[in-house]
Amino acid sequence: MPPRWFDAADGAPYCTDPVDPFDALLLIAGGLAAGVVNTLAGGGSLLTVPLLTFVGLPGTLANGTNRVGILIQNGVASWGFWREGVPGVRAAAPLVGPVAAGAVIGAYFISLADDALFERLFGVMMLVLLVPTLRGARRSGASEAPRKPLSTAVRTLLFFGIGLYGGAFQAGVGILLIYGISWSGVDLVRTNSMKVVINFCFTLLVLPIFVLSQQIAWLPALALGAGFAAGGFIGPRIAVRGGEKVIRPVLGIAVVALAGRMLGLY
Repeated sequence: MPPRWFDAADGAPYCTDPVDPFDALLLIAGGLAAGVVNTLAGGGSLLTVPLLTFVGLPGTLANGTNRVGILIQNGVASWGFWREGVPGVRAAAPLVGPVAAGAVIGAYFISLADDALFERLFGVMMLVLLVPTLRGARRSGASEAPRKPLSTAVRTLLFFGIGLYGGAFQAGVGILLIYGISWSGVDLVRTNSMKVVINFCFTLLVLPIFVLSQQIAWLPALALGAGFAAGGFIGPRIAVRGGEKVIRPVLGIAVVALAGRMLGLY
C-alpha cells in the first residue's frame, strides 16, 4: 500500500487528503518552535523534517514540503526585523546572488534523487559538515574582533557552497550562513536579519523546483507553515530585544543539535 500522501495510480503526492487533527497540531507546534530557532540561529528543520516523516511523508517529500514553511517563516522574520529597526535587505543583497545560484543547482539535483539516495546523501553531508560546524561553535565564543575580510572570489565560492547545501538539504543552513556572514565581525542581531533575507530569497527560487517535481504535500505544508509564521513573527522581537545574550545560547544549542544529528546520535 503506498504512503497516504501519494496517489495510488501514479505515485504523485496530492493535496486533497485531509490532515489528521493531531498531526496538524503537531506540525503547527513544531513549526512554531522551529521558526523561533531558525530566526535566532538555525537548524529548525532538524525538528520539522522528522516531524513530517512521522506523519507519513517519505524523506524526499518531507524535504520539499518543509520548504513551504521555510519560505513563510523567513518572509515573516524579514519583515519582523524591519519592524524592529534592523532591516537586512541592503546588507544581504551582495550575498543573495551566489547563495541563490548554488541553491537552485542543489535543489535541482536533490529533486532527482530517490528516498534511499537522499537519506544516504543527507547522512554523508551531516558528517562532512561536522568539523566546520564545531569549529565555528568554538570561534563564536572567542574574541569579537573583526577578522580579515574574505576576498570577493573566496566569499563568492563560500556562499555558493552554502547555497548548494541549503538548496539540497536546508537543515542547518542558517548556522552556516551565520558563520559566513559574521566572519568580518557583524553582530549576531544584524547577522540574523541578513540571514533570514537570504534564506527567503533562495527558498523563493528553489520552491518551484520541488513543486514541479511533485515533492510537496500541500496540506501538511500549510499546517507546518502556520507554525513557522508564528515563529518568524516572535523570533525577531526576541533577537532584537534580547540581543546576543539570548542568541548565543540558542546558537550553541542549535550547533550541538546539528552535531548530534551529524554523528547519528538520534
